[in-house]
Amino acid sequence: MNVSEFLWKRLQEWGLKRAYGYPGDGVGGIDVALQNEIDAGHLEYVQVRHEEMAAFMATAHAKFTGQVGLCFATSGPGAIHLLNGLYDAKLDHVGVVAIMGQQARVALGSNYQQEVDLQSLCKDVASEYIVTVTEPSQIRHAVDRAVRIARDKRAPTVIIVPNDLQLLPYAEPPMAHSFTHTGIGITIGSKVPAEEGLRAAAEVLNAGKKVAILAGAGALDATDEILDVAEILGAGIAKALLGKAAVPDELPYVTGSIGLLGTKPSWDLMKECDTFLMVGSAFPYSEFLPKPGQARGVQIDINSANLSLRYPMDVNLQGDSAAILQALIPLLRRNHDRSWRKKIEKEVEKWWKVLEKRAMVSAQPLNPQRVFWELSSRLPENAIITADSGSVANWYARDLKMRRGMKASLSGGLASLGAGTPYAMAGKMAFPERTVIACMGDGAMQMNGLNVMITISKYWKQWSNPKLIVLVLNNQDLNQVTWEERIQLGKGKTESTQSIPDFPYHKYAELLGLKGIYVDDPEKVAAAWEEALSADRPVILEARTDPNVPPLPPHITLQQAKAFLSSLPTEAERSSVVRRSAKQILASLMPSRKS
Repeated sequence: MNVSEFLWKRLQEWGLKRAYGYPGDGVGGIDVALQNEIDAGHLEYVQVRHEEMAAFMATAHAKFTGQVGLCFATSGPGAIHLLNGLYDAKLDHVGVVAIMGQQARVALGSNYQQEVDLQSLCKDVASEYIVTVTEPSQIRHAVDRAVRIARDKRAPTVIIVPNDLQLLPYAEPPMAHSFTHTGIGITIGSKVPAEEGLRAAAEVLNAGKKVAILAGAGALDATDEILDVAEILGAGIAKALLGKAAVPDELPYVTGSIGLLGTKPSWDLMKECDTFLMVGSAFPYSEFLPKPGQARGVQIDINSANLSLRYPMDVNLQGDSAAILQALIPLLRRNHDRSWRKKIEKEVEKWWKVLEKRAMVSAQPLNPQRVFWELSSRLPENAIITADSGSVANWYARDLKMRRGMKASLSGGLASLGAGTPYAMAGKMAFPERTVIACMGDGAMQMNGLNVMITISKYWKQWSNPKLIVLVLNNQDLNQVTWEERIQLGKGKTESTQSIPDFPYHKYAELLGLKGIYVDDPEKVAAAWEEALSADRPVILEARTDPNVPPLPPHITLQQAKAFLSSLPTEAERSSVVRRSAKQILASLMPSRKS
């Protein structure tokens, strides 16, 4: 057995059964050994079109499955291309192992072709663990430590394997000085803090009259526990963007997303609460949380570095969200005063009517909110939804009602453009029986989406359920940044930077042997979704949407209003922007009336 063969077998012993990657002479020996494992039916390989997509897919695999993601690339440019996707894993705290090739050991330091100092390149993104293997027996502890650290630290790790080492015979490390003998196995740690901490948290929560809960990605596996706590305390639940699937939106006390992409009920929940429970979230925008001193706080997070990071908490509990909440629930007392809960439910009911009204407001030609509103009620059971960065994330965050059993994610901390389609591909590879829907803007689709559609066309026939729908909002505008120019900078749209070319996305799907659907009539949006959801192959659904429908924040500040007014003299599309904004604001103020 050579080093490359041992590498793949050891990774499989750790439970890593799917690799996303792209070949090259820097990983030639690894490629050959991979083919042997594929032929034997031991390992699944997804060949991407660009290494960045491999890292994004590995990150999404980790998010959707809870397992460690795996990607690999050749030396030099291949390794460099992995970086953005690995940063996505780092900032969203999921475990990914990246295998990188390198030039021959003897060539290092000679300014050789494709020689890049990968240790220095990756020292930040893989700060938890990065190693260059220089001797055959070293590969054992390199793999063992990379996987264990990626899993337990929820972080990306990197193994660099020079190409002249890859075909050398593997030898077990001897019982000698300087050698180590690592092993495989689960890490058993304490998931629940001491009783004293639980009782302190219960004291704070039991004293609250107006309890607000914020659920993040760390709460995705604690749905039942969060709902039990909310029921006992009469609390409302807001969700950070990465925690969108943590609790169902069907519940009347779930206020939806928080932040600039969030809802008014979530804003009100935070600004009026007297007690704040934060579970599994490092939500960064403190202006959307209670003011310091307004509420007593309890935070639960598996990572102690996140505790009291955004709000000065009274009690900080480190550990597993579900386990801590299970231990906490017996200590909580039922709040019989339901006036706070009733207020929340009234505001949530009103909010959904506002969103429907906004979605039905006319635009030229399509209101993007209408596209999402029509999808929401048609989402299949156990669907996986991904979204990209940009204004599309606003509609994903607000207009789609998540139900129990669904999964949803996007690039959160990094907020990278172009992650939506590789996320969808990874979700489909992990759960081929589920319907997967990627929500894309045209900027993201042009950046990476068109690339990933080729990969989708390569693999879709092996899926038990071929339904994968890529929604593209074609507005020929880098829309989120355009609105940020207006609202944050007080400047009109800068045409040279913000306008992007038109492209026939639905026809491109047909070129690949997939299905393409085009819609520009609001009365045909529902039918377009029905057609896409019943297709016998992956679909690109291209919706021609109006870029001047504003993604209104949950609370418009005086500063934002002033900036918007200041932008109008330099706004080339002033008339349309004013009309669309006025219609949306009126729909918010008078949701029961026709526009």
